Amino acid sequence: MIVERTKHYSYKAGELAKGCKLCIRGEKLVLFVTGLCTSRCDFCPVSDKKLYKDVTYANERPIENLNQVLNEAKICKAKGAGITGGDPLIKLDRTTEYIKTLKKKFGNKFHIHLYTPLKLVNKKSLLRLYESGLDEIRFHPDLNKKDEWSKIGLAKNFEWDVGVEIPAIPGREEQTKKLIDYIKGKVDFLNINELEVADNAVWRNKKSIKCKDKVSYAIKGSDELAKKLLKYAASKGMRTHYCTCKLKDAVQLARRIKRRASNAKHKFDVLTKEGMLIRGALYPPELVPGFGYHEKLNQLRIGEKKKILNKLRTIQKRIIKEEKIPEDMIIVDENKPRLITSRTLIKRIKNKDLVRAIVTEYPTFDALEIEVELI
Repeated sequence: MIVERTKHYSYKAGELAKGCKLCIRGEKLVLFVTGLCTSRCDFCPVSDKKLYKDVTYANERPIENLNQVLNEAKICKAKGAGITGGDPLIKLDRTTEYIKTLKKKFGNKFHIHLYTPLKLVNKKSLLRLYESGLDEIRFHPDLNKKDEWSKIGLAKNFEWDVGVEIPAIPGREEQTKKLIDYIKGKVDFLNINELEVADNAVWRNKKSIKCKDKVSYAIKGSDELAKKLLKYAASKGMRTHYCTCKLKDAVQLARRIKRRASNAKHKFDVLTKEGMLIRGALYPPELVPGFGYHEKLNQLRIGEKKKILNKLRTIQKRIIKEEKIPEDMIIVDENKPRLITSRTLIKRIKNKDLVRAIVTEYPTFDALEIEVELI
């Protein structure tokens, strides 16, 4: 097969898997089912807040029920979902329920793929995934556990797309080539990912690890190895895609954020060409963005948060009445206790109880701040 460079900073031999095509367009919901995992990979990309914890997220949104998953899929105009973890097979009931619910709500064309290590893969677990409506399964084989590799062949008993997805780990070229040799003819595609540093204790303890440059989280040597492996797999006639860090950040994530922004924005928000939201905000003095801000938000007790929100609603009503501002132009943000409004109106609102600011932030559920200008 011929190796080609794509227009989105990646490389391929043959056609991309359907799940990849949708991801690149930003059309996939990222559904993190659980942080619990059967493996202890030394290259795990999962952050500390999720790693080995039984938590669920849809994109950046913490999930407590099915309706929240459906709502997030609707807001980001998803045409499919990528189910990941941890190991989704640890919570197989939860995983199959999500697949069935998404298919029922959005139809059979809603494409769903899933990532899993091989530990819990067997005929029974694969059958349940297939019957729930899964379209594409991607295995993460452990290079050091060849005895598990035979499980990959079990997936070809079902009518779905089967792939293997692995990071390009510097120093493990020969081991990875042995895996490529093994899966030839057993899978429909191979994906190779550029390895990058993650925000977890596993990576922080690796003193010798170096990034390829000062502005990248990509590991030095991974890009070169990935290209070698791509050529090797292509020479075997395997459909292969090398997914770079730049593709994930500059294309996939950026496009997903822009899709969400158009639905997540309020009428008073200014939407930038990058998909960011500019708005006015009024913060309680004890919750003004700054050092430790997100930690304070996470540590808010339910009763304490409820008290702050009630106070904000009282102030909101007073501002609406005294400043003669339409009700839909200043609202209570219940996720991050504050009032939000337009960047124009914020300049005329006078309130001694709250701190005024103009903020630029992501259109995601966590509304991560890029810039905060106190006024």
